[in-house]
This record gives sequence, structure tokens and C-alpha cells, in this order.
Amino acid sequence: MANYFLDTNVYKHHLHHPLMKRIVELKECNFADRDVYDYAPVDFEDAMDSYEKVLEIVGEICAETIASNAESVDQEGPAVHNGRVTYASGTQVNLDAVRKAGLMGIAIPRKYGGLNFPIVPYIMAADMVSRADASFENLWGLQDCAETLYEFGNDDQRQRFLPRVCAGETMSMDLTEPDAGSDLQSVMLKATFSETDNCWYLNGVKRFITNGDSDIHLVLARSEEGTKDGRGLSMFIYDKRHGGVNVRRIENKLGIKGSPTCELVFRNARAELCGERRLGLIKYVMALMNSARLGIMAQAVGLCEAAYREGYAYAQERKQFGKAIIEFPAVYEMVALMRAKADASRAMLYETARFVDIYKALENISKERKLEAGERQEMKQYARLADAFTPMGKGMTTEYANQNTYDAIQIHGGSGFMKDYTCERLYRDARITNIYEGTTQLQVVAAIRHVTTGTYLNQIRTYEALDCKPELEPLKRKLVDMTAKYETLVSLVTETKDSEYIDFQARRLVEAAAHCVMGYLLLQDAGKDDLFRRSAEVYIRYGQAEVEKIHAYITNFDRASLTYYKLSSNG
Repeated sequence: MANYFLDTNVYKHHLHHPLMKRIVELKECNFADRDVYDYAPVDFEDAMDSYEKVLEIVGEICAETIASNAESVDQEGPAVHNGRVTYASGTQVNLDAVRKAGLMGIAIPRKYGGLNFPIVPYIMAADMVSRADASFENLWGLQDCAETLYEFGNDDQRQRFLPRVCAGETMSMDLTEPDAGSDLQSVMLKATFSETDNCWYLNGVKRFITNGDSDIHLVLARSEEGTKDGRGLSMFIYDKRHGGVNVRRIENKLGIKGSPTCELVFRNARAELCGERRLGLIKYVMALMNSARLGIMAQAVGLCEAAYREGYAYAQERKQFGKAIIEFPAVYEMVALMRAKADASRAMLYETARFVDIYKALENISKERKLEAGERQEMKQYARLADAFTPMGKGMTTEYANQNTYDAIQIHGGSGFMKDYTCERLYRDARITNIYEGTTQLQVVAAIRHVTTGTYLNQIRTYEALDCKPELEPLKRKLVDMTAKYETLVSLVTETKDSEYIDFQARRLVEAAAHCVMGYLLLQDAGKDDLFRRSAEVYIRYGQAEVEKIHAYITNFDRASLTYYKLSSNG
């Protein structure tokens, strides 16, 4: 039987990274659950074996069920009747399969019915699901909302809602409104507290809500009358069982058609406060968005992988002028770069997931006991790295997903433009990844401070200090040269102390840093497994050329010409 976990050797490579020892140790709290739950691991090896077994199940469901339904789901899509959403028949089959397999609460603690997995194997499952059908990942992957509820809800809320998620109920995060897209501090959905009923009521409209007819919603709403900024927003839990929310329409989208994107109307919808008032946007949504961005990275990586496989298979099969088109340099260069971008994206995804795993585990432990000095420092270090790598990774992996799916169609030629081939759907599905949960441009805004404060450079130096196999030294020298150029550019731009100019060059600086980071990650992978050798060669050469272009652009840029860009943007 086909299996996405077993047919992709790189998963076990990333799953068995040296940092997993520390991650499992923290997540399992010295395996305290082994005497309480018969399925809890007794030691590190047992935990890793458990992750592999579950990922094999995910891989089988992805290959045999989700991927098989992907085309029909794309064609049928969801429908709305009398304010309620009906999934495409294939989507419902997918949901039933993952529910039956107990995969709806992978990362939720065992006491609520979950598996208590770290983020790395959870994200690995999301990667596979996305390769099978990116639209289904939008439903299954909203377990991120449960993580937020676990982190910020009270004990009673955790006890009431989390077991329902583990049993198979779905969630959504209701943030965006018609007049509040990326600018969430403009949210105006009104939350009013009733002293008589001792509860909150929500009124207003939400738009572009993924899986908007879910069972349990996390809703950003304005709880403080008279306010207009983020300090007047709180987060609420809305339970569909109580009624008061209807789906006005489902958006007719370019891609990810199996995932219903809804416009919701709240009319005296009963809700309860999650966490503290006024912290909805400032604290809770920021945490929720960071988790969601990691999920979108996994979605992008799955699409990168799927696009490469479609392009590679077609290039081998399609013959022109008496030979397979993969034998032509113009094609095999394209295919090789697609493979390299997929591997680089995956390396970035799992490095980021490891950083998040460690700091989140320590943060959870800190709620139970006071952290020791070394633990506090460790949490601070990994929190900073997670904060830096999430926007960089989200920006780069989603752009690569768009590039790989574009190239997959190009390899197919005219056939790729037809709906007969999977690459056409992948191309449409990928397009949203660098838009939702923060556009690439917004990721640059979040990442640039880690350029100017040196977070990226310091981490690159950490990678640089690691041992390297002698046969990989030429690649390392290229990375050292790339890093030197990046450091020069950072100094050149920041020394101007011109905030507008720094913002103008921010995208180029973040991309240059990313090429160095992703190159070093692939170099490490190649040092452990020859499987990555070709991707490391191809990507580092590609990254070197990109950094050279950025270097040439910035060093030859006349700051006075910013005026022309402004004038051009105004027509």
C-alpha cells in the first residue's frame, strides 16, 4: 500500500535530529505519564517509536484516502444551505478517516484525550496531509486553535472543549472582518457582557474565516466600548451548540476549494471570555498566528514536495525529439532546483519547529514550577529563535511553493494548463500560502528586526562553527562568502539610520539571510546523509547567485531614487 511517510526518506532524517532528545525530555516531563496512561512512552526510544508508528498511519491515510479524494473535493467543494456548511463528500470521508484513527488531537495533552506529541511530529503529519490535499490541511490543521485554548483558557474550559477536539470536533479562528484584514486592531465585532445571563454576546460580521462553520470558534471581538485600537480587543470562545452564528456565504476561491472560507454573521451569539480582557490581539492572537504560520509553512512544504514529484514524473515520461525531456538541460536544471527548494524549505520548517518545541515545552513547565536559571536562559534563547525563524520561514517556504508549482506546470507544457493534470490544482492551491496568515510582505516586517539586531547573523555563525565533512568544505566556503556579503549589506543599509530606506531594502536583506540559513541547514543535512548532497550543491549555488544579485542591487542603489519608486506607485 502507498504510504507518504515511508516513501519519503527525509522524514526519518528530520524526526531523529539530535535536538529531539531534549524536546522529548521536556515534553514528557521525565515520562511522568507512563504510570497513568498505557499508551504513554516509558523512555526516549519508546517515544520515538510511537511517533513513527503514528506517522505511518498518517502516511497511509494521506496516500490511500486523502490524495485519492483530492480531485473530486476540488471539483465538488463545500456548499451552504440555511446558514450551515456541508463539506464535499470526499472531505467528509477524509474527516471520518482521521477521526477513526484518533489523529484529531495529536499535540494535545493525554489528560484531555490527546497524544501529547511534540510539534515536530505534528508538523510532519501536516506536511504529509498538505502533499495529499492542501485544502484538507486547512481543516485538520486547525488543531492549532486547540493549542491556543490550552495555553490561554482556564481549567474548566480545557476540560470542556479539548476532549471534544480530540474526539473529532473541528475549530476555527474568527479574526478577519470586511474592514479589518491584516490590520486586526481595526476589528469591530462587538462583545457585550450581560449581567443578567452572566455571559458575553457577540454581534457583527466576520469574513474570510477558514472552516467558519466549525464546532468551536476562537473569536477576536471588541469588548471595551469606545476603543478603536488593539487594546480594546479580547478573545472569546463560541460553541456552535449555542447557536447565534450563521454562514452568510462561502467564498468562491481560486484554490484550496475543499476548505470552506466563510462570511459569518453573529447575532447575539453567546460566548465566553478566553483569558483576560484586552489581551485578545496583543497576546493571544499573536500566539495563535505564530502557530498558524508554522502550519502554513508545513502546507507550503507539502505543496513543494507534491509539485516536484509531479514535475519529475512527467519529465521522465514525456518524450520529445526522441528522448525524455528530463535529459534536456533546461528541464533537468528546473527539476533539480525544485528538489533543492523543497529540501531547503523542509529543513527550515523542521528547524523552526524544533525551536518552537523547546521554548513552548519550557513555557508549559514554568506554569507548574519555577524554572532554573539555565532553563530560563534556554527558553529565552529558543523563543527568540522561534520568533525570528517563523516569519523568515513562512515567507520563504510559501514563495518556494508558488515557484515550484509554477515550474511543475511549465514542465508539463500545454498539458499543465489543463485540469486533467494534478499540477494545475497544486498551482491554484499554492497561491494563497504567501497571502493568508500574513502576506510575505508582512513577514518581512516581522523579520527585519532580527536582521538589524543580529539574531540571524548570530545563528548563521553558530552553524558556521559546526564541523563539516572535508568533501563538503567547498560548499561551506561559498556559505562563508555569502555570509560576509550579507553582513556587509546589513551594515551598509542600517548605518544610514534612514528607517524608510531600511524598510525599502528589508525584503532583500531577509532573503539574503534566508539563503545563508537554508544553505547551512542543507549542508548539515548533507553531512549526515548523502541523500541531501545534490540538493545542498544545487541550493547553495542558487543561493550564492541570489545573494550576489542582492549585493549588486543594494551597493549600486542611489537612495535619492526612492522618490521615483514613490512617484511610480502613485501612477
